[in-house]
Amino acid sequence: MTDPSTLSRPPASPTKFRRVAILFAGGPAPAANAVISAAAISFLRNGIEVVGIKYGYSGLIQFGDDYPLKEGQDYLLVDQKTLRRTRNSQGILFGTARDNPGKLISSPEHLHDPERSAPLKAVYEGLRSLGVDALISIGGDDTLKTANKLKMYQDLLPADAQRIPVVHLPKTIDNDYTGIDFTFGYFTAVETLAEEIRNVVMDAEANKAYFLAETMGRSAGWLAYGAAIAGEASLVISVEDIVGEFRSEEEVVDPETGNVSLRPTMDMQNVIERIVATMRIREEQDKKQFGVIVIAEGLAEFLPQKYLEGVPRDDHGHISIAQIDLGRQMARMVAEEYTRQTGNPKKITPLQLGYESRCAKPHAYDVMLGSQLGVGAYRALVEDGLNGVMVSIKGQLELTYVPFEDLINQETLVTTVRFIPSGSDFQMLARFLETYVNDR
Repeated sequence: MTDPSTLSRPPASPTKFRRVAILFAGGPAPAANAVISAAAISFLRNGIEVVGIKYGYSGLIQFGDDYPLKEGQDYLLVDQKTLRRTRNSQGILFGTARDNPGKLISSPEHLHDPERSAPLKAVYEGLRSLGVDALISIGGDDTLKTANKLKMYQDLLPADAQRIPVVHLPKTIDNDYTGIDFTFGYFTAVETLAEEIRNVVMDAEANKAYFLAETMGRSAGWLAYGAAIAGEASLVISVEDIVGEFRSEEEVVDPETGNVSLRPTMDMQNVIERIVATMRIREEQDKKQFGVIVIAEGLAEFLPQKYLEGVPRDDHGHISIAQIDLGRQMARMVAEEYTRQTGNPKKITPLQLGYESRCAKPHAYDVMLGSQLGVGAYRALVEDGLNGVMVSIKGQLELTYVPFEDLINQETLVTTVRFIPSGSDFQMLARFLETYVNDR
């Protein structure tokens, strides 16, 4: 006989929380609303009010006497009607933004500086003005860093000051997050990009041409590799591949101190020759005069300095990859090298992939993963009384909680990017499936 308790909703836990806030920051990701909806409904069903903070930290950092937070503009009160049939919906219920209240804080000592910590103070006081007792932060590694800084800022408040516990939920289609196996939205993004790659493979075959597809995935190659594997690309190259003969160094002079350091760069000639080698092997051995080469946008960070001059950076220090047009530059270089080697022209069409995947209709796995992360926010705060943790999942959607201290260097306040491990089975899967080229 089935234990009746398995078909009963877990009983509500005693809690001091009366109102919690949910905030989404950074780039969009499929299943964002599954995360938001599952978290919100968990609190609402247990008598805790939910405030949705609109457009990330953009309103909170402006909070003050001359900028009170306004309902509808800066936040909204979430109810059951707001969440109706939203778990599988596209987009982000509260919107998002990249404003960074912790951008002036790069060491714990900076938290003692009133000017540097002023944006964090505005966020804290803005949340208090709304009667918020806890914050659920949803975002990538930059948003995780902000969550950690907000907690550290509160740790320095007077003993009698009210603390707002912070729980973070990891989000990125890049899947480069330490502390969790796969982030929500990753598989939906991979499938969206893979479908486009499969489409252009057919276009390439019809025209005896090549596409060079640049995918999102800023710091690591998870998205590029996943899309290439599922999309049946001819070759994938990401930052993890810039080693050995494909890596070089250049001297960089600090304009303020005059100190000289060595910066790792991509050996452009060897990388371009490796791409052309794939093309020629396909022609000579496989009798295929077409294909799709996938490169990760993060390769732009390894471009020699002459390609990066004048390129701006955002609040988190990232270069504006869109202004570099990596795919177009590499497509031109590949075409020139192919002609130099063969004496024949070859059409290489650059293609940027990524934005179309960020708000794609979420797949079932991402909805389940995102929903469990949302529920995990409730369970971390209410059931376990945690603060300063990231909700994670392992195995068959088993919840686990990782302290910020295990994810962020507490001296530099930066996170560790999770790259594809060299020689890992995931990386080797791509090597087995793509066009095989012997070491030169």
